[in-house]
Amino acid sequence: MIGQLASLLAAMRPRQWTKNFVVFLPMAFTINLSWDPGNADEVLDVLASAGSAFGLFCLLSSAVYLLNDLADAEKDRLHPKKALRAVASGRLPKWAAALAAMVFVGAALPLGFLVEVSYGWAQLAYLGISILYIIIVRQLVILDVFAISAGFIVRAAAGALVISADPSPWLYICTGLGALFIGFAKRRQEMLTLKDDGIEHRASLGGYSLSMLDQLITMLMASTLIAYILYTFTADNLPPNDAMMFTIPFVVFGIARYFYLIHAKQAGGNPEDILLKDLPILLSVTGWLAATVGILLAYRT
Repeated sequence: MIGQLASLLAAMRPRQWTKNFVVFLPMAFTINLSWDPGNADEVLDVLASAGSAFGLFCLLSSAVYLLNDLADAEKDRLHPKKALRAVASGRLPKWAAALAAMVFVGAALPLGFLVEVSYGWAQLAYLGISILYIIIVRQLVILDVFAISAGFIVRAAAGALVISADPSPWLYICTGLGALFIGFAKRRQEMLTLKDDGIEHRASLGGYSLSMLDQLITMLMASTLIAYILYTFTADNLPPNDAMMFTIPFVVFGIARYFYLIHAKQAGGNPEDILLKDLPILLSVTGWLAATVGILLAYRT
């Protein structure tokens, strides 16, 4: 019993819950615009709402991972690392994975609608996109990564909806482009790892080539940087003295470091591991958060 519970926890992929921190981004993109950082009660309310959104998305995304593992069990056995997953290896019975997924969805969706109706609809949209991805979209070249990016955009929108905020559109642009950059980097690593077995594991890999992916990654890296730079100078909720430009070096370094890891270390296959284990990336994210909050609080209107 304990072994199956441990296998279930592993199949829920808690490391990948880091992706759900995107729901907190609207707090930065709407500070001074939709809520007052000087009001302690309002800050606590916003934090509680965003925290609830994060927890429910962790539950819902774990249900999606279980459904994905059920659909991919046979193909995962062809992958050197994914073959060790709980469902693919047989440590977690398929019936147990399916039951857990239904329980997680059955809990997350009603609770989401109770927290905020519009947030509940965002959760439902995320679930719909994820199911479509599992059934068909992941077999389609380029659209497979766009579907993953859409999931991140929905997370960002959900984070805004749960705090009743109307964030800068740059939130969605930067989130979407950044997710595409990371998504195509992951496809590149899959091609390098799986080689000739790639198509057996993921049908869409047959439509990619390393040169194509390298060009897409480079284009999206530049696009993400340009979008963020434009955000720092044009968003409505930022200081009029353009102080937000001082956060640009953290973003440039973080993306450049990720690009380096993709090409020099072939580390693009597990973005969550990079965030948790690569010290320079972790420091750049921490520095960006500290600089962003500090600037917005110092120049709040």
